[in-house]
Amino acid sequence: MEHKAGYVNIIGNPNVGKSTLMNALIGHKLSIITNKAQTTRHRILGILNEKEYQIVFSDTPGVIKPAYKLQENMMNFVHSAFQDADVLIYMIEVGEKGLKDEKLFERLKKTSVPIIMLLNKIDLAEQDFVAQEIEKWSAELPNAQLLPISALNNFNLDVIKEKLVEMLPVSPPYYEKDAITDKSERFFIEEIIREKILKHYKKEIPYSVAN
Repeated sequence: MEHKAGYVNIIGNPNVGKSTLMNALIGHKLSIITNKAQTTRHRILGILNEKEYQIVFSDTPGVIKPAYKLQENMMNFVHSAFQDADVLIYMIEVGEKGLKDEKLFERLKKTSVPIIMLLNKIDLAEQDFVAQEIEKWSAELPNAQLLPISALNNFNLDVIKEKLVEMLPVSPPYYEKDAITDKSERFFIEEIIREKILKHYKKEIPYSVAN
């Protein structure tokens, strides 16, 4: 088998499980996880290496309608995800209405980039409702491959990897094969501290908690 490699960018609304998904796929905790919205402010790269492939995941900030400059910068990370992706993962959770940015959803419909649409948190819903959601979203985004998952419980994650490898181009690795991220150790120390601080806040994250 020829070696495959590529960039897989994950987009979706806040709190749908994007960071949980990437951490589970990589097997390391790279993105911080809280129940607060907008905790991911950067594009955080996680690298999955196997003998036959290298998948470079990008965990982007949750999609919002920006109200001030920092949020605009966060959304720039999301829009840039279309430009360098070999595959896009569009992640939703059972029962959600769709992206909070309608223009971004229209862009998803028109993009030529292959899309895997992940319906997350199916363990929290009745099977009949999950089936209805699959039917609805298959019609809403027919250019995507849809897969029901539970990122928290590792359900269908192996299938995600298989599908991604099928969709990636033949390429040498972009990073050293023992790399798991492009971020520095200092970055992750700061993120761990920020995660611990965020646990003491009940509402939206304090943006003064910065690196």
